[in-house]
Amino acid sequence: MAVAEEMKAMALRLHRQGQPVALATVMATWGSAPRPVGAQMLICADGSFHGSVSGGCVEGAVVLEALEALEAGQCRRLRYGVADADAFAVGLACGGEIELVVEPVGQGQGVDPAMLQRLVEAQSARQPIAVRLDLSSWQRELILAQTDLAVFEAGGGLAGDVFTYVQTVPLRLVIIGAVHIAQYLAPMAQMAGYLVTIIDPRDSFASPARFDGHEVIVDWPEEALARLALDGRTAFVTLTHDPKMDTPALQHAVASDAFYIGALGSTRTHAKRRQSMLELGVSAAQFARIQGPVGLDIGSRTPAEIALSILAAMTAKLRGRAHG
Repeated sequence: MAVAEEMKAMALRLHRQGQPVALATVMATWGSAPRPVGAQMLICADGSFHGSVSGGCVEGAVVLEALEALEAGQCRRLRYGVADADAFAVGLACGGEIELVVEPVGQGQGVDPAMLQRLVEAQSARQPIAVRLDLSSWQRELILAQTDLAVFEAGGGLAGDVFTYVQTVPLRLVIIGAVHIAQYLAPMAQMAGYLVTIIDPRDSFASPARFDGHEVIVDWPEEALARLALDGRTAFVTLTHDPKMDTPALQHAVASDAFYIGALGSTRTHAKRRQSMLELGVSAAQFARIQGPVGLDIGSRTPAEIALSILAAMTAKLRGRAHG
């Protein structure tokens, strides 16, 4: 994956292993630049890199700048776009412009590993946090939501010689049921930037070997969900077809702030689910938050196709697009 939060964790890990690394961050965009403010790229001293800042247009040039920044222990402020003399070679052929900052980790003017550690901890705790960077002095200041909420409401960005990077709460997907569809949905969602948690009380299903790289909780959903906060950056999907697991889990989800809730099953199954949940005290408005059958109607048949339809529905909801 190449989301900005993971770039920080990777940069910190590689630095601690003794590898010189630098982070490149998008500070501002104009026109049709393909990557948003806050997008990051990690560059290693051997020229390898992870993530992207332009979708492929300027990465080569950024790598060269980052290698020089690592050599000198100095940060760099860069701007690329079609106005450059070598627009296609190191510019944005799509017609946009981007401004970047390149910061070595743990050397010279670069970012302090202790600050990276704080950012990584905030991500794990699902706490929004921001960094204010003075591009003239290269001084950095951490900002917490409770001390300056306006920074987070404004979304940060570049203002003159000050860049404010806002690290939002990472997206998360909670899946009930470690079934075949989940084996496709988990990695797909991870590639889309989600942290994935799979919950299932069945040991044979909820095996780490079947979900390598994802959090797996072997417990009944109602017990596991009592320990998780389903916030507004969380998508929630039930895949078991078993009311003993799905119904209590959905009761918990509809009372939460989860931005997307979906349940596998046919239209008939969903109608029965509605009746049983209303009898349990779930309101009609709460139940209406559940998309069932789950996913966009793209004619899915295989587990992989169903997973794709679910991720598409999650994305549509996240981005404010209507879907059935």
